[in-house]
Amino acid sequence: MMLSYGASTSSFRLPQTVTFCTYSNSHHPTTTHGGESHPVVTRRTLSLLATATATVTAAAFSVPILFCDSSVRCSESAAAAATPQFSELPESGGVKALDLRIGDGDSPVNGDQVAIHYYGRLAAKQGWRFDSTYDHKDETGEPLPFIFTVGSGKVIAGIEAAVRSMKAGGIRRVIIPPSEGYQNMSQEPVPPDFFDRQRLFTTIFNPTRLANGEGSTLGILIFDIELVNVKHL
Repeated sequence: MMLSYGASTSSFRLPQTVTFCTYSNSHHPTTTHGGESHPVVTRRTLSLLATATATVTAAAFSVPILFCDSSVRCSESAAAAATPQFSELPESGGVKALDLRIGDGDSPVNGDQVAIHYYGRLAAKQGWRFDSTYDHKDETGEPLPFIFTVGSGKVIAGIEAAVRSMKAGGIRRVIIPPSEGYQNMSQEPVPPDFFDRQRLFTTIFNPTRLANGEGSTLGILIFDIELVNVKHL
């Protein structure tokens, strides 16, 4: 099913394919709502959300959401889900959010240290994924979350705005306008790969395209964020 959202300078069109699955084993939990079983959004789901092909233009993009992989069996007769709605976060400068899973832990405040996993994509590059914490591994091969202090000003404003109203354990997709994205090349998170970092910044800060009036679209970011934990310092 294709779900659409109006496109304008303050809103975006998002045709979105949503497929729900019936899990074949107990390792993939489901929740029941209205007499129907729905899968719980897991880290695997977050991976599928961000690695799916995305077609992005200046005013519109399409990202398929697939709640299934090779280890699960999808029911062809799955009922259509309610249309997901992005909403603008209060006092965020225009950041729009869609909650994919509501957490049950604490919400952060200024001075708290938070750990997040994320997939970052760039709208001006057709949804190109420029960075992912799941690519950052420790010596045992476990993915390393990105850790920062809320209110420190070291990360882009759109990510801070997104996590402030999340609860630990939650997963949220956010659309970050250029004004709340990268304002300089020292703001975090920064792709560790030199070529990814160069491609990201040469797109956002392209002087020719900025002079042509494309500044309102060059820096649009799409982040899928999982708030792993909140530490009160």
